[in-house]
Amino acid sequence: MNLLEQQRRAWDRQVGLGNEWTRPVGPEVIEAARRGEWSVLLTEQKPVPRGWFPEALAGLRILCLASGGGQQGPTLAAAGARVAVLDNSPAQLAQDAAVAEREGLDLQTFEGDMADLSRFPDESFDLVFHPVSNLFAPAVRPVWREAFRVLRRGGLLLAGFMSPAFYIFGSQEEGLERLEVRFSLPYSDLESLGAEERARLDAEGVPLEFGHTLEDQIGGQLDAGFYITGLYEDRHRGLRLAEFMPTYVATRAVKP
Repeated sequence: MNLLEQQRRAWDRQVGLGNEWTRPVGPEVIEAARRGEWSVLLTEQKPVPRGWFPEALAGLRILCLASGGGQQGPTLAAAGARVAVLDNSPAQLAQDAAVAEREGLDLQTFEGDMADLSRFPDESFDLVFHPVSNLFAPAVRPVWREAFRVLRRGGLLLAGFMSPAFYIFGSQEEGLERLEVRFSLPYSDLESLGAEERARLDAEGVPLEFGHTLEDQIGGQLDAGFYITGLYEDRHRGLRLAEFMPTYVATRAVKP
């Protein structure tokens, strides 16, 4: 099985199904962003604090990493940034390209693996914006290393990711009244699900997921060379576990 291709196929299918993270922003969002009234999400509900960004986005080189879907990239471009969106899904990238064409935005799209940014030279960007998406990658440390490489000195990495504890119950248990621990961490659909279940997910266009440890999510950023200067937590909407604990983490990190 080619995991990258399977994930690409799944996310292309999600676009057709209208997944909320595949629906592009409308003209009103772009118009507001051009006036300086904008916000973007790294996680599900909490907007990223404006203080996490440079004071002005005009001319800022931003890489929206594994961030297709026509949401964050076009919004940041309308606020004045020069945006590149890299995503594994052509259908997701098509959403960004459609908004950019509709609104005349400075935005380019690139199809590729979030852990392989070799098409970009060292220090190509001022900011990497990486919303919750590394749960679809089997390893996250390569993502942090590549983000560090393509950022200039003083550049920022803004990242969102799943709390590891989310996966000890299994996503299929989340809607149930009773939560039962089923899996150990780190979690992997490839190892925890049988072949029949994985085939069903593939047929339904559901991407495989991987629950990474905080040692890899946060420690991995530190080991790549970043200084972490901000952190907040967020929660899923409508999930049983989120009634008891935050289920997302977002970090702000600087390349010294």
